[in-house]
Amino acid sequence: MKKILTAILCALFAVLPFAACAKGADEDKTIRLNEVTHSIFYAPLYAAEALGYFEEEGIAIELTNGGGADNVMAAVLSGGADIGFCGPEAALYVLLGGSDDVPTVFGQLTKRDGSFLVSRVDEAETFDWATSLAGKEILAGRPGGVPAMTFEYVLNQNGLYDGTDVTMNYDVNFNYMTAAFESGIADYCTMFEPVASDYEAAGKGYVVASVGEESGEVPYTCFIARESWLDANGETADGFLRAVMRAIGYVKNNPSADCAKLLAPYFDGTSEAALATSLDSYKAIDAWQEDMTMTEDAFNRLLDIIDNAGELERRAELTDLVDTERSAAVHAALNAA
Repeated sequence: MKKILTAILCALFAVLPFAACAKGADEDKTIRLNEVTHSIFYAPLYAAEALGYFEEEGIAIELTNGGGADNVMAAVLSGGADIGFCGPEAALYVLLGGSDDVPTVFGQLTKRDGSFLVSRVDEAETFDWATSLAGKEILAGRPGGVPAMTFEYVLNQNGLYDGTDVTMNYDVNFNYMTAAFESGIADYCTMFEPVASDYEAAGKGYVVASVGEESGEVPYTCFIARESWLDANGETADGFLRAVMRAIGYVKNNPSADCAKLLAPYFDGTSEAALATSLDSYKAIDAWQEDMTMTEDAFNRLLDIIDNAGELERRAELTDLVDTERSAAVHAALNAA
């Protein structure tokens, strides 16, 4: 929480534009969107631009990479971004910190942890959360980060505890975990796509489980904006949600190989085959929230995860932080059209 509140005063961002500019961008409403990181996990967001859905809504996207939820929240609160895209816990920490300018979560894209557990040995057919990890060391992220907290929650739900039954290695920076694992550190490592599938394809390890599938639904990454921006740009916010919802449907209902071709310009250096495999992995765990509306159960599970890690000062109500009416109305109208 302290890190997020402090970062408000010092965030600086480099613009990462979408691969192509929409026609008539000069006439479009430009949304400054700051994302927590650039990932195939967020495929529908990029597909909405590639398919022309934003353009149809009269929206041009100026995308920046915050490099962390604290930086994303700093950009939103300082006015450096119109919309932030990160975990809702960033807004929760602002709320719990006592701020009277708490941004609103108005749309949810992913509904599960997007990481996969990779083992040094091939145990995909025999892996069991309660028994396979006992006595083992795991690389799962930084302490206090949602990936690590979610993994700890899964362990605890299966009767395993850090320091007693397993060893959670928090000493390696998130960006270097795969390299550390390859060098021989730990028995297991969590990886997002396409890294997990590429690692397995190279014969370096084996994907044995989905963290998100085991944890249950969690509002993992959401769209967040100041209430003042939403009040002044309601139609634009609705159009933004509508474009992303349409893209979620497209990605879910079309062959991953076709989607990979569409998304390839957004992931320079990643093969279409790797993108397709990644999309298949995320489709298999039902990664995206089709109506973009957060549920009470998912919100409470996120609070449980943070509380379980000892990082929650007090619980909050869904309505303190989340506007579910906007996304629900947009989804209903889209389905009725």
